[in-house]
Amino acid sequence: MALQDDPDGRRLDTLWSPIHALTVLGALGSFTAAAQRLGLSKAGMSQRIADLERAAGVPLVQRTTRSVRLTEAGQQLVDTTRDAYSQIERGFAQVKDLAAVPRGRLRLTMPVALGRQIIVPHLPAFLQAHPEVKLELDLSDRLASLAQEGFDLAIRHTGHPPETHVAWPLRPTRAVLLATPGYLARRGTPAHPSDLGTHDCLHYLRPGETPAWQFRRRTSATDAEAPHVTVAVRGPFSANNSEVLREAALSGLGIALLPDFSAGPALDQGELVEVLPQWQCVGAFGEQLWAIRPYSPHVPRAVHALVAYLRETLGQKKAHQRGWADGRSG
Repeated sequence: MALQDDPDGRRLDTLWSPIHALTVLGALGSFTAAAQRLGLSKAGMSQRIADLERAAGVPLVQRTTRSVRLTEAGQQLVDTTRDAYSQIERGFAQVKDLAAVPRGRLRLTMPVALGRQIIVPHLPAFLQAHPEVKLELDLSDRLASLAQEGFDLAIRHTGHPPETHVAWPLRPTRAVLLATPGYLARRGTPAHPSDLGTHDCLHYLRPGETPAWQFRRRTSATDAEAPHVTVAVRGPFSANNSEVLREAALSGLGIALLPDFSAGPALDQGELVEVLPQWQCVGAFGEQLWAIRPYSPHVPRAVHALVAYLRETLGQKKAHQRGWADGRSG
């Protein structure tokens, strides 16, 4: 959209879209990401910013070979208009929800293995039941900033969802220690966590962490105060994906610590067997799957529909719903 010079401001209405584009660019810091967020080509995004700078008469964006950031003038413009655009977005979302059925685009983000194994198999049935909802799914083990990157919902595997977000529990999970029968026949079956020090352990890779697993004995369902045993582990392979670790364990490389959703099929079929079943692994993975979103006074009908569907299909039947009634985190 080319803007014409208009010192009297009679064409001010033509600036709304470019100013919104600048707001998104300031939040994401990337022309490519901002263009994707707005459904534009990168060239189209650049043109909107260039038009806005020409109309303003000052540079609004500083570009380098590695980054994009707003100039002082650009930041001032974003700061003074951001709330207005947020209010427009909220108002339009509320109007859309006047429709009798859920509708609109939902942008979701979730970890790769979790999404592939737990969430994605259920999405086709949801879309068939809600034909006016469109889903955009980002599978990434990177923890995205939901508000800045424009995601409506994230599925997270954690014990403590952020207090600044609305969080709905989907289903409990647990970590499971597994190996093939062949590996255990060859190397012996550990009887105590301390025995793991002599085994090949397949560790979930987290930058900066020293490989160690923590356990407590399963004395009762409520005994969270049981003494912990921490064991430094080592092995021939580590990865930041539970599906990859499962395949390594299936090949007989060693003992893997996996979330139950990655372990399930191989465990059910006897290809992997549980190691130290009388001990509970703690701290390695979250103990609950959550659907989370940044707090807002209005939660779109489509978000409610998807969360309710996932809670039902994933087996979370309890009446307790954190933040469900009023859209607030509890």
